[in-house]
Amino acid sequence: MKTRRIGRTDLAVTEVSFGAAALGGLYRACPREQAMETLEAAWDSGIRYFDVAPWYGLGLAERRMGDFLREKPESEWVLSTKVGRLLRPVPTGTVPDYSYVDPLSFDADYDYSYDGIMRSVEFSYARLGLNRIDILYVHDIGGYTHGAAKNAVYLRQFLDGGIKALEELKASGAIKAFGLGVNEVPVCLDVMRNADIDCILMAGRYTLLDRSAVGELLPLCRQKGTSLVVGGVFNSGILATGAVPGSNFDYMPATPDVLAKVAAMEEIAGKHGVPLAAPALQFPLRDPLVSSVLIGTAKASSVIRNMELFSPTLPDSIFPEFDPLTLVAPPLGDEAVRV
Repeated sequence: MKTRRIGRTDLAVTEVSFGAAALGGLYRACPREQAMETLEAAWDSGIRYFDVAPWYGLGLAERRMGDFLREKPESEWVLSTKVGRLLRPVPTGTVPDYSYVDPLSFDADYDYSYDGIMRSVEFSYARLGLNRIDILYVHDIGGYTHGAAKNAVYLRQFLDGGIKALEELKASGAIKAFGLGVNEVPVCLDVMRNADIDCILMAGRYTLLDRSAVGELLPLCRQKGTSLVVGGVFNSGILATGAVPGSNFDYMPATPDVLAKVAAMEEIAGKHGVPLAAPALQFPLRDPLVSSVLIGTAKASSVIRNMELFSPTLPDSIFPEFDPLTLVAPPLGDEAVRV
């Protein structure tokens, strides 16, 4: 599989990457054997860049990812994980409902400080059982997760200390790159105006449907040499399922306006003889700013099916037909959007 460079670093990642949230039991249980089969299917398809986080299954996904990669040639894979949440043990059966089924017995506290990030990295090494992490993303900082008031505190905490931790880790060679792992554009602009980052794992805001990143973020990334890794290309599923009853957009039931836009997109894709999921997967890689498209699933069959949608490469002439149907996320307001 082809690779692309991360920012101005020497690190290259495969154009398609694997996101491990589902391996932590997101929304439905994922037995260990199933998780390993899914990772093996990703590896067999040529994927060599894997992304995980302490948050996924409250440590479970990191443990499984480490067990898998430990058996693979160390020189072949690239691994990213995340900082910003510290896990602490809680009694069995008292884990809050964060939509993970059968997670480990931990809860999470937000901490974007220098010490918090350094501690998070050490804990991740222990859970992974690996001696290398290539990329660190600051996870879910921003008003989308915290609301305006809380995020003002967390952002100051990060800019006053957390960014220094990441810079030191990169300078020492402990990591090769760092950036943000978020679902919103505004916090990326806030951070990039105050610090240099190598990459952004952006979920759901540079897709066939949602172009929120286009107006300000992409030009700033070009100016500063910051790469994008694009996740959430199906916008919580609707670009894969189509405009069917019960389909979700941005983690919530799709509105009539979104359903209408997606139905029209399906017609365009059908006219060209492809499922809508194919242009949805291929769209981000048309921009050289995008280093990788992140796909996440807990089923080996889904990995194989999604990888088949990358070939053949769709002609450029298809994509402008979707442009009149795109949208931009509304302003966040003062309250958290994802609670």
